[in-house]
Amino acid sequence: METGNPRAIELKLPSRLGYEKVAMNTAASVARLMGFSEDRIEDLKTAVAEACINSMEHGHNLDESLKVGVFLSMNEDSLEVKVCDEGPGMRGKVPPPNIDLKMEGEESPRGMGMFLIQALVDEAEWTSSPQNGSCARLVIHLHKPEEE
Repeated sequence: METGNPRAIELKLPSRLGYEKVAMNTAASVARLMGFSEDRIEDLKTAVAEACINSMEHGHNLDESLKVGVFLSMNEDSLEVKVCDEGPGMRGKVPPPNIDLKMEGEESPRGMGMFLIQALVDEAEWTSSPQNGSCARLVIHLHKPEEE
């Protein structure tokens, strides 16, 4: 995490379900201070909670001794949230979920987290390496970028 931004916040959370609410509520408070609408704040809360749960479950197998790092960086017109774990990350490309099969009950309803996150924020990307762990980077813009 770059420490040069004076408007940055860092959280270290145990990999225990329930602690995602700390990250979710911190992100919501920061977004409110920045002037985001309540609708956008609700989207952000859901995306941050989902990213944290993914790190806790898939990155750390709910090992409470391993910490999930949550880094919030405020910029003039956007809020960036990074959620990082020590896990190996995804192996290969994860195929998009088949929504129809999930809705019809023919596939497990699980596995929609990344799809959901991408739908809720303006930018989402995932990086991983065996040495550095995995990070989800989420960005919401105060004002939607103009369509080109």
